[in-house]
Amino acid sequence: MSTPPMYGNLVPLDRRLHQNLRLNTEIPVVSRVAGLNSLFLAVVEFAEACKEYPIVFVRVGDVPADGKQAVAPLAVLGLKAGSNLFVKDNSWTGNYVPAYLRRYPFSMARIDQESDSMAVCYDSEWAGFSQTEGTMLFGTDNEPSEFLKNVQNFLESFEQEAERTRLICQQLNELDLFREMRFEATLASGDKLDVDGFLAVDEKKLAELPDDEVLKLHRSGLLSLLEMHRVSMGNMSRLAAKHGATS
Repeated sequence: MSTPPMYGNLVPLDRRLHQNLRLNTEIPVVSRVAGLNSLFLAVVEFAEACKEYPIVFVRVGDVPADGKQAVAPLAVLGLKAGSNLFVKDNSWTGNYVPAYLRRYPFSMARIDQESDSMAVCYDSEWAGFSQTEGTMLFGTDNEPSEFLKNVQNFLESFEQEAERTRLICQQLNELDLFREMRFEATLASGDKLDVDGFLAVDEKKLAELPDDEVLKLHRSGLLSLLEMHRVSMGNMSRLAAKHGATS
């Protein structure tokens, strides 16, 4: 079982082993992302996220034989490694909180690579878990509590949207619409800031698509997603100003 960013040690929940496990939901979880300058973003989140964060794409996973490495969208939260400009005093300062963060300290994960079944897991290293304080995860009958049922529903929805995002990115990748991007800014101090290593949709390639492909993108709603991505890139300059103000 692989461990995703911001998680420590994922453990599958077991109604017997964890029958007395509780979660103190009063402890802020944002400390887990204070050192992350980006988070995965599902396409369903673009409409809200594009108002505050640059939405970029990055290559993920291994390079297949056809050379078309998978891509995934990210919300950019900082312009340097280890810098999250939306965490201050253990609080999230942005208006929109990505679902990737909202699901913590839980996640869905495959128990083994040979199985398609997913299990609800928890980060056993998170300080909010104990046997004595907080909301019970299981009832006295060892059945999931209402709280845990709601958690599972959210996680299942997250996984569905993550898979939908993967398929959409695959479609865009097959159309060869991505290109390497570089962002350069001069801070108020006069220092130069260069950010690279990400992908953006190439507007020239998009404009040169055959009409039938453009129609497909329009009818599937992907053109509006690409427009949200394009608009969001204006937030890079705002991030640079935010970075300069905190440097």
